[in-house]
Amino acid sequence: MKAALINAFLSVAALLLAACGTPEESTGSNPSSGGSKAVAAGTTAEALLALDKQANAAYLMSDAKFFEATLNEKFVMREGGRQMDKAAVVKLVAGNKCAVKDWKLEDPLTARIDAGTYVLSYRGTFDGSCTGPGGKPMKIPSPIRAATLWIRAGDSWQAAFHGQDPIFDPKNPPPFAKARGEKDSKKDDRASANAKVAADPNTVAMTAVEKNVWEAWMAKDAAKLEELTTPELSFQNIYGTYFANKADTLKNWTSAYCDIKRVSVSDGEGTLLSPGIGILNRTGTAEGNCNGQKLSPVSIYGTSVYVKDGDSWKLAFSLNRLD
Repeated sequence: MKAALINAFLSVAALLLAACGTPEESTGSNPSSGGSKAVAAGTTAEALLALDKQANAAYLMSDAKFFEATLNEKFVMREGGRQMDKAAVVKLVAGNKCAVKDWKLEDPLTARIDAGTYVLSYRGTFDGSCTGPGGKPMKIPSPIRAATLWIRAGDSWQAAFHGQDPIFDPKNPPPFAKARGEKDSKKDDRASANAKVAADPNTVAMTAVEKNVWEAWMAKDAAKLEELTTPELSFQNIYGTYFANKADTLKNWTSAYCDIKRVSVSDGEGTLLSPGIGILNRTGTAEGNCNGQKLSPVSIYGTSVYVKDGDSWKLAFSLNRLD
């Protein structure tokens, strides 16, 4: 399994402590002292991050029961084009071992999806490794920018999605991966996902909006992007940069940074968290150039969160990644 996947689950653990009451009133175990400590009053971002720091210790002990209790039953994430659910995460945590000398979670930011749903974004740095295939240690990528979708579940908070990107300088990014061809080993998985799209009207509807968003991004059509997105829109790009509000997101999407000639969206797989909130995992491709680097074309995996607005879906949050 790729090092990026290992780090993804490390960061998931850092975010998934269930919290009773509002985030500002939550309490949890303090890994450094072994006791309980009230979370200081403050913003939602600060309070949730305080819980995340405590939860990171649970992962380092391979506590699968912790994940069983704190992941939402509809939890999904995507890695390398493959959708993973709660059971897959719990299984991986149970068999994983890490040796981490130091770690830090900081710079928390939140974006509201609705009254009971928030995206929490933070920067993480790690010095250590986790086991990979055959028990071989694999260095944890660092630094990263991570985002988790938190939803209210009765008196607690649960995670419904997690994703992250290594932080890169946009002027010196890693080589872009080419779009996958017909001989890709994931072809059967994509065919299965496409079959699900045909059978699920919500996936069809969200995928249609996603395609419109990508086309409006290519055309730098600010008016169309305004129409297709919620007032609380936020976005994380492939370089690990997080745009916490709609104004900054649309400014980035319509800037002269990228000159895109062709886009596509495929492999959509939707999950409804509630009648009004959906998650769409998908694969996008873009052909053109960004910051002078040619995209010929490039595969961009990602996840989008949608909110129902009358009879239509609108994009509320999106995270893109290269693998």
